[in-house]
Amino acid sequence: MSTILIVEDEAKLLRLLDLNLGEEGHTIVKASSAETALNELRQQKIDLVLTDLRLPGMNGLEFLQEVKRAEWSVPVVVMTAFGSVETAVEAMKAGASNYVQKPFSMDEIKLVLRKELDVHQLRQENQSLREALGERYEFRNIVAKSAKMQEVLAVVKRVAASNSTVLLGGESGVGKDLIARAIHENSRRSAGPFVKINCTAIPENLLESELFGYEKGAFTGAVTSKPGKFELADKGTIFLDEIGDVPATIQVKLLGVLQERQFERLGGTKNLKVDVRLVTATNRDLRAALEQGTFREDLYYRLNVVPIDIPPLREHKEDIPYLVEHFIKRFSRDSSKSISGISQEAMDVLLAFHWPGNVRELENIIDRAIALSAGGLIGVEDIHLDSRPPKASGAPTFMPPEGMTLEQYEDEIIREALRRANGNKSQAARLLGLSRNALRYRLAKAGVADNDE
Repeated sequence: MSTILIVEDEAKLLRLLDLNLGEEGHTIVKASSAETALNELRQQKIDLVLTDLRLPGMNGLEFLQEVKRAEWSVPVVVMTAFGSVETAVEAMKAGASNYVQKPFSMDEIKLVLRKELDVHQLRQENQSLREALGERYEFRNIVAKSAKMQEVLAVVKRVAASNSTVLLGGESGVGKDLIARAIHENSRRSAGPFVKINCTAIPENLLESELFGYEKGAFTGAVTSKPGKFELADKGTIFLDEIGDVPATIQVKLLGVLQERQFERLGGTKNLKVDVRLVTATNRDLRAALEQGTFREDLYYRLNVVPIDIPPLREHKEDIPYLVEHFIKRFSRDSSKSISGISQEAMDVLLAFHWPGNVRELENIIDRAIALSAGGLIGVEDIHLDSRPPKASGAPTFMPPEGMTLEQYEDEIIREALRRANGNKSQAARLLGLSRNALRYRLAKAGVADNDE
């Protein structure tokens, strides 16, 4: 088992934690001050620190800063008074890996510490896994031979065995849904359900009832009760795609589920307990959303326990020949065509392309090439690529048309996005790389009526 350092100046609580965590088989090291705790960290190997934020002398935040400055690779869980979420967020910024609010139950603190110890072990093993990439990682329906993708799959292999929350990052089309399913299928929950929901595909006013269900009479038309996705995913995994676009009201409820493992249906009063592993994904920079105030900091830290960033296809083009082979086999079988492969000239065209749509775009191009191919080999004439130029890596060179202000130009871009999306604001927001709330704000500035979709 592990060695846990408890930093708490309240003798009764220190004794209670010592007894309960000791019963779990852990070795307990006790300290009544931050100064004593730092000495213990210098003298022996500690696997996890559990500390109060209110301490005599050096306080908990200062203690965290010292641990971070000394570069000790040890997870720190902080205990904070009920309602002090802001303080807890400050602690997470200072280096804490998790927090619990007082008063807490012993079951709750054991669950949190168990999870943090699992994650700590996972992170320690990841380094050796990266060094041992001579071992190839393979998952069903995932083609990844390159070093970059093998690193991703190495992390997937390790994290699947734990119960930790995973945040998948990467551009649209890189295969986040396949990675999420691989995590589920290789976990202890593989016999349970895998429930996927795209948070931007459901109107905001329906998202809460879709996730958490509703009781009869909760709203007009609710003639019967209905379970939500979290209930349907009990004993399994729920995958929330495009988590960065979830509205603030839903973010609060998600935080409650992560902390308490329970929730209420819409219009209900009964707490429902669920045993669900949460995997989320986003193609947005959630740190930028934090700065803009559109995403909660405390929820971000709860979701970002094990982050996995999936590289775009243009950064691992060596996988393209293997992906093409995989797609040819699948689509030729589905179309009953006998396609033996692809010409070298056509492959060269694919390797030279910049792939703004990533693997999904490659998949669609091969599907279309097989449909158009008249022979047994895909040729250059069968490859139809998007002619858009790659995004410039330097400073933007576009300027508003002469005589038009930046604000007017922005309004025109927003109206054009709405036109292309046929008035669907969620789709328009995705085209613009905005959250729905940010789009609504700009619509109001532009004087465009914000009717329900």
